[in-house]
Amino acid sequence: MKRKGLGFYLRIYRKILAQDIKSKMSYRADFIISTIGMIFTNIAGFVSFWILFRNFPSINGWTYHEMLFLYGFSLVSLTPVQCLFDNNWSLRQYVYSGDFIKYCFRPINLFFYFQSEVFDIKGLGQLAFGIGTICYSWNKIGLAVTPLAILKMIIFLMTASLIMIALQNAGAATCFWIQNSFYVLDLAFRFKDYAKYPITIFSPVFRFIFTFIMPIAFIAYYPSLVVLRPDAVPVLSWISPLIGVAFFYVSYRIWMYGATRYSGTGS
Repeated sequence: MKRKGLGFYLRIYRKILAQDIKSKMSYRADFIISTIGMIFTNIAGFVSFWILFRNFPSINGWTYHEMLFLYGFSLVSLTPVQCLFDNNWSLRQYVYSGDFIKYCFRPINLFFYFQSEVFDIKGLGQLAFGIGTICYSWNKIGLAVTPLAILKMIIFLMTASLIMIALQNAGAATCFWIQNSFYVLDLAFRFKDYAKYPITIFSPVFRFIFTFIMPIAFIAYYPSLVVLRPDAVPVLSWISPLIGVAFFYVSYRIWMYGATRYSGTGS
């Protein structure tokens, strides 16, 4: 069989995306309410920082606007998993009911086919709020706006998002072997709440866990330092793109390993 290239998958994805958006926009009230709900959730996070820093001018050397920058960075880096990989939450239902078998007989990549069926458009509200937060805090901190700084920002945001995608892929894939896999996926997803904080505020034990075991520090903390504190960038920040790509590839192989051995009988 002839190997299909990137252009083929982009054309397929464009068509699938158009159909998915059309179906969602047919329920506009649901879309508007869910989008507003996501925006207010992020505003609540913004307000919590403001309340906290009214009493403490800094936390372990991190100022209000630096923490706000990290918060915005985490929102933007988490947007791809929100928008593009939301179907992972339905994977266990397809597997247990036996309906997942329908994905196994298409002449395209199984992972791509399954993930491309759902695009969570309300995640774009999170993206806009995150970009606004970054721009606001960038200006207040006084960071230089240069083509190099913007390029580094884009590159490290893209690669940082791979960590959360990898955690969700691996958590979702446990449904191929574990019946109560929802709790694994939910646990992996809940760790994202810690990504908006610098790991220096945690104890050494949690710093180790969040760096080498559950690497959420690479969702925002390490990659953001390249822009936020360019004069003191640790090695882990510079290699975070490699770590992101490596974790994503491993999670993809785990997902595909379970999917290609799916029997179709359910469980």
